[in-house]
Amino acid sequence: MKVKRWLFTVLLGIVVVSFGAILTAEPYTFISVLGIVWILCGMVLIVLGMSKMIISLLTLFLPKSERDLVTILYQRRYLEKGPKIVTIGGGHGLSHLIFGLKEYTSNITAIVTVADSGGSSGRLREEFNIVAPGDIRNCLVALADAPALMGQLFQFRFSENSELRGHNFGNLFLTAMVQLTDGDFERAVKETSRVLAIRGKVVPSTVSNIHLIAEYEDGTRTKGEAKIPNPNSHIKHLFLTDRDAYPTRDALEAIADADVVILGPGSLYTSVIPNL
Repeated sequence: MKVKRWLFTVLLGIVVVSFGAILTAEPYTFISVLGIVWILCGMVLIVLGMSKMIISLLTLFLPKSERDLVTILYQRRYLEKGPKIVTIGGGHGLSHLIFGLKEYTSNITAIVTVADSGGSSGRLREEFNIVAPGDIRNCLVALADAPALMGQLFQFRFSENSELRGHNFGNLFLTAMVQLTDGDFERAVKETSRVLAIRGKVVPSTVSNIHLIAEYEDGTRTKGEAKIPNPNSHIKHLFLTDRDAYPTRDALEAIADADVVILGPGSLYTSVIPNL
């Protein structure tokens, strides 16, 4: 760990300071001045040894590509002073947006739609009666400060030859976390945020198990976010299955405290409007 050499430097500095203190007690002027010099040299050795020892210990917990401690501390302090930005949406558009924004501020709150009903998210919703985890997962990975391999793990999708075919590891992880937190989806997202060491916050717009319903100009209706896009008919009304769905407190507080609120980018009817 390269700690022993710096510990020895600190001990040597203490010995030098002690010797200097003894010299300063002498009544002769030259010897007293020499003692002060020894004390100053000893203090330099102590400070050097302590700083190097702390850096050696900290680098054990930092990724190999981030060994410049000064740069890391400066970057984090700079990002903490960035504007408070709230982004509202879903899909891939929102995750790409916050991936870029996190280089300018760590005060990001992504408010994410949970109305997805297709693919892995749709299957997990039906089986475990939870809100859609897919868009939440994308945003968590986009804001992650964890090693790149961790992000790749959360985005890993099982092959068609597996019993888990089509499922995404991150979705399964979030689903398991919901079970561990006694069905508390908000807490599950927060715990997953800690695992990925995200820069900012990811907040579901609601924890009500909602689905989208679209009514078209021809009077027909379609239930489920994945089925709503219809090139042959225009949407007349869009509403939720749960008319009493309530927003999460974290989402409302983030909006009230924001310097900037960004809607989208993403599908107007299935990513932006459901949150509103």
